[in-house]
Amino acid sequence: MIWLLLVPVALVAGMAVPTQFAINTQLRQLVGGTVVAAALSFLVGTVILFAAAVVVNRSVPEIGSMISAPPWMYLGGLLGAFYICASIVLTPRLGVATTIGLILTGQVIASMAIDHFGLFGVSVQPASIPRLMGAILVIVGVAIVQRF
Repeated sequence: MIWLLLVPVALVAGMAVPTQFAINTQLRQLVGGTVVAAALSFLVGTVILFAAAVVVNRSVPEIGSMISAPPWMYLGGLLGAFYICASIVLTPRLGVATTIGLILTGQVIASMAIDHFGLFGVSVQPASIPRLMGAILVIVGVAIVQRF
């Protein structure tokens, strides 16, 4: 039953990504640069997330717990910044569909490796033949979207 609630959330989150790419591309033109547009996007997200954390936790997050994480855990922010900057650069050159398709291909490849080897503490999900075939179908679909 919970699956029925999670699927629409995942679909809306997926729809948010190309929308964000298109909006950030326009923001880049307005503010005059990729990094500034990405920084503004992150700033808005950061403010909203900290406000949400206060509402959900009913308190201000403790600084000590935030800075005690192992350094590699902060790579998520670096990767997010790269992702946003790359989307701002790629979208006007490749189009939203091709950019999303190529990024999706990268996500499928990385997620299969992360699952298969249990990287970053996730539970192991072996790269079975059906899962590999699904990944190949995604990549073929991306190639078709890009080509036509």
